[in-house]
Amino acid sequence: MFGWEYPPHVYGGLATANFGISEGLHAQENMEIALCLPRPFGDESQEAARIIAMNAVPIAWRDVNYDYVKSRIGNVMDPDYYYRLRDHIYSDFSYMHVNDLGCMEFAGGYPSNLHEEINNYSIIAGVVARTEEFDIIHAHDWLTYPAGIHAKQVSGRPLCIHVHATDFDRSRGKVNPTVYGIEKDGMDNADCIMCVSELTRQTVINHYHQDPRKCFTVHNAVYPLRQELQDIPRPDHTDKEKVVTFLGRITMQKGPEYFVEAANLVLHRTRNIRFCFAGSGDMMEAMINLAAERGIADRFHFPGFMRGKQVYECLKDSDVYVMPSVSEPFGISPLEAMQCGTPSIISKQSGCAEILHNCIKVDYWDIQALADAMYSICVNDSLFKYLQEEGKKEVDQITWVKVGAWIKELYERTLGWK
Repeated sequence: MFGWEYPPHVYGGLATANFGISEGLHAQENMEIALCLPRPFGDESQEAARIIAMNAVPIAWRDVNYDYVKSRIGNVMDPDYYYRLRDHIYSDFSYMHVNDLGCMEFAGGYPSNLHEEINNYSIIAGVVARTEEFDIIHAHDWLTYPAGIHAKQVSGRPLCIHVHATDFDRSRGKVNPTVYGIEKDGMDNADCIMCVSELTRQTVINHYHQDPRKCFTVHNAVYPLRQELQDIPRPDHTDKEKVVTFLGRITMQKGPEYFVEAANLVLHRTRNIRFCFAGSGDMMEAMINLAAERGIADRFHFPGFMRGKQVYECLKDSDVYVMPSVSEPFGISPLEAMQCGTPSIISKQSGCAEILHNCIKVDYWDIQALADAMYSICVNDSLFKYLQEEGKKEVDQITWVKVGAWIKELYERTLGWK
């Protein structure tokens, strides 16, 4: 399996999904996963998947002794495995920027030279694919498609790709031709395409011209809350100001301006609501300015990017969670909010709208409907309680184990075992 990020080092939603899928597959019988990551830190859980550190895979031969290898990369790779990989170097990449172990460094996350890192990752995939024994390849999102294709060419094994988002979603239709080319190449070479929603599946079929017979919908899920997160108290805002929260990347795809405009309409009716705008992104400054222009900046809070426990503290402290995305392939965050007992409003243009029923759905552009929904949940206690209780019951049934069973079934079909 080729991934790009993994908890506890979370840069976006891909880490959460990759972890959930790995855990869901691990729960199935006779399943072993080797998960390649560009730059693991050594503190990732290896219970569900054995992690291969791509920044510790040699692509140029270096004569180095065991103790030195152990001192340099022992926290992320067993030195014996380093030597096994070294035996499978297929070309001399000394001309590239390799270090003293013959390995390539990765910045991790999404650096400015991302395309270069994607290419380097795919070169390293060739060494791993020659070393490992495996039945099938699973590549997550466009960042790892070139690696998946290379592994398929080397091994002759079938390639499954997972489409968590397409550039049509990220850019509101103004696609980057380079990214589109990488995505299409991955899809053309894939034997099975797993899409996080029917919405995404239709994008793959219609915009990337893929055969519908190899495209399948695999909805995301949520992991049961750890006890430590369940124990976070939920403040009672009965006679206090209510809190309405947006939590995610503050980018064009997520529709942040609709959140501000709807908040403005709500504040014409009541001043008893505060709005939390959690996250970071290239539209953050514009949103601060928009709130100021509307004269509602005193009702807005911008706490910045959140991770881990902070996310759940923020969700539990909220009376309403809002995801007004313009184009959301799936969207795990409303499920996490509902797990915390926070009623959610989501756009009809999101993949999770296909499977969630106990939440309010609006068109992302309909700020009047969005404002009505926010206001209603904040002032109507019985509506709040109904969405809180029924929403939690619903998401508790949406598990990664069920997702893992469906992915395993798709593996077996792709391999011709079924």
